[in-house]
Amino acid sequence: MASGTQRNEAGRRGDAGPSAADGIGNPAHSGTSAGAATAASATDGTTGDTAGGATDAVAVAKAAAPASGETVRVDSWIWSVRLVKTRSMGATACRGGHVRVNGERVKPAYAVRVGDEVRLRHADRERIVIVKRVIRKRVGPPVAAECYVDNSPPPPPREAVAPAGIRDRGTGRPTKRDRRELERLRGLGSAE
Repeated sequence: MASGTQRNEAGRRGDAGPSAADGIGNPAHSGTSAGAATAASATDGTTGDTAGGATDAVAVAKAAAPASGETVRVDSWIWSVRLVKTRSMGATACRGGHVRVNGERVKPAYAVRVGDEVRLRHADRERIVIVKRVIRKRVGPPVAAECYVDNSPPPPPREAVAPAGIRDRGTGRPTKRDRRELERLRGLGSAE
């Protein structure tokens, strides 16, 4: 293997150098899935924007599917299809009772199957999804959307949400009068 300085000099000259041989550098030559997809679309003339994009998404979802006989944890699945940002957030939601599968509260290790209804209360919104495809790895948003059927109610309109009291910077701590006005705006205070 070449030393770091030789690799850097080859990169400055524009040569592929030894980096192409050891899988570092240009993704089209590295053997990664992105490089393979680039090479495949270059040979057959399809791009991700045409009808071939749907088949690419299916191929990516199949690649992220578990091996035969394996199961997928519900916390991992809701993370994989991008309903939560991190897997630990999914596990915390399960432990807190915010995730239900087919109407039952579940633990993070519950095995999810195709056809299950998953209800997730997250970020002041309830998501109701039907599992269409079981995957174990996180995928992009277009592929993730094909792995479930979203039956969630629409989010509330932005106007319906009362804005929190925003104070100017440097005005100091709110007084009792300011606090009462904020509570009145939020609908928390009594009607005096």
